Amino acid sequence: MTAATPETVEAVQPAPPHPDGTPDTATQDQVVTPWEVKGAEVDGKLAAIDYNKLVESFGTRLIDEALLERLEKLTGQKPHRFLRRGMFFSHRDLTVLLDRYEQGKPFYLYTGRGPSSGSMHVGHAVPFIFCKWLQDVFQVPLVIQLTDDEKFLFKQELKIADVEKFTRENARDIMAFGFDPEKTFIFSNLEYMNAAFYKNVVKISKTITTSVSKATFGFVDSDNVGKIGFVSVQAAPAFSNTFPQIFGPKGDVPCLIPCAIDQDPYFRLTRDVATKLKYPKPALLHSKFFPALQGPGTKMSASDVNSAIYLHDTPNQIKKKVNTKAFSGGRDNVEEHKKYGGNCDVDVSFQYLRFFLEDDEELGDIRKRYTSGDLLTGHLKQRCIEVVSEMVKEFQERRKAVTDETYKNFMNPDFPRKVSMKPPSATNTKPEVKK
Repeated sequence: MTAATPETVEAVQPAPPHPDGTPDTATQDQVVTPWEVKGAEVDGKLAAIDYNKLVESFGTRLIDEALLERLEKLTGQKPHRFLRRGMFFSHRDLTVLLDRYEQGKPFYLYTGRGPSSGSMHVGHAVPFIFCKWLQDVFQVPLVIQLTDDEKFLFKQELKIADVEKFTRENARDIMAFGFDPEKTFIFSNLEYMNAAFYKNVVKISKTITTSVSKATFGFVDSDNVGKIGFVSVQAAPAFSNTFPQIFGPKGDVPCLIPCAIDQDPYFRLTRDVATKLKYPKPALLHSKFFPALQGPGTKMSASDVNSAIYLHDTPNQIKKKVNTKAFSGGRDNVEEHKKYGGNCDVDVSFQYLRFFLEDDEELGDIRKRYTSGDLLTGHLKQRCIEVVSEMVKEFQERRKAVTDETYKNFMNPDFPRKVSMKPPSATNTKPEVKK
């Protein structure tokens, strides 16, 4: 295992199980739902999200050093920086899935994107960067759900034509992350709803009562019925027989779902449904939220131009946003900063470097120097601008290479996909991770 740095995850004890009947919506004053994320308000200011409280409230398990060591031993690969630094920090049944992998039994990846604007932002890149790494390391299939129907149902101002346009653009963005087209199926809910998919939707719907849906998500009588029923649509891809053309009709292949922890309520219900339908329960990996430019108490939103750096922004736009809008953990003046140092835990530029700067040693040095006051806020922002701009530049170059044929292949349910029911561990081979 790689030696620990100030940015690696700390070993922790598992959290206690989630008490039955506790709503999955908030812990104390902070609010975390699939539609709203807000830290507790302290002295009129938003505090950072308390992830330990979320783990206790949701009943998940923290990823500790022992689990990271097991991942490295099984895959022969150094854990991704998102894992090393605790950006993906919590899980459900990852150990169960690794047991299967060790036994040579298959699984697949499932993640998604709710298209609410024509361009994804850098926070949206996180699950796809991670899924790309997971696909390369484990050599497994990936299905990506574009929940355009959800956005239409939950955003009153959006029309069908709007979300269809967003879906097309977001799908091309996702393709630019370099997934293997022979192992990846990207689909729009509004366009792809075949018989197998719909059969699972109605099976799931029959097991979830309206009262449970309301209690879990806080729906009220004035909400449209589509919102209450959407959980069944999001749950269906977690069962392999939703995609019989890829996995066959049995529904016996489990999946791993990397997602932000605000999506966990959907999949807690999905796991309950799996038991009732005698399907394998999906395993989950939860990420922390990618902070808005305004600070760590909220998450970046594609619909708020002042909170987001978009994947289609120019270098000048990125520079301006970071310099003028990124919340600083520095002091009020240079003299105080040099004397007392800055706060990396609330500094947005440093948090962005935690996500996108690969070098652990450099990141640890930046933390040390900023905390001591040796590194000023302007210099920290400059390094953030360099790293984010380079990441966005590389993305945009790959995005230009996404052709109509590329789009057609990824979105075609009948495109032949090479799905091995024997993962690399079964033959004791160590896959080479693509850079």
